[in-house]
Amino acid sequence: MNSLIKSLLIFFLFAGIIYATNGDKDKFGKEITLTEKINISSILAEPETFLDKTVLVEGEVLDVCSKAGCWMDLQSDVVGEKIKIKVKDGEIVFPVEAKGKNALVEGKVYKLDLTQEEAISYYKHIAEENGKEFDAATVTGPVTLYQIKGIGAEIEKE
Repeated sequence: MNSLIKSLLIFFLFAGIIYATNGDKDKFGKEITLTEKINISSILAEPETFLDKTVLVEGEVLDVCSKAGCWMDLQSDVVGEKIKIKVKDGEIVFPVEAKGKNALVEGKVYKLDLTQEEAISYYKHIAEENGKEFDAATVTGPVTLYQIKGIGAEIEKE
């Protein structure tokens, strides 16, 4: 009986340590290694400066891919601005429940140059994922998008 109590005490001690070190954030992908955050607005203001650079950004999760969890939109520090964090399908899966929570993301800035036809297809796909209507007439020419290929993320828990 004494060894059972000792075993239970050791189990709960280790469980408490593991829980405490996990903190108040859920972790996705690789461990975040950068410490200096870049404002999303800085990236969007001069995106070519950040191309192919690994950055650390933080913001509220505005939206998450409801089909595969393969992307999420982060609110910029400037109202009305956002940036898409994209990951390879299945490599990292962002939970839909992350909407409204704060996220810290490390990733590489990249550019998508889309023809008008590609842009229509892209925006149609995003609309379908979100169950929204899409009017192809709103795309009047080629589109350039700047996104972050997510490497690792931490999303706050409740």
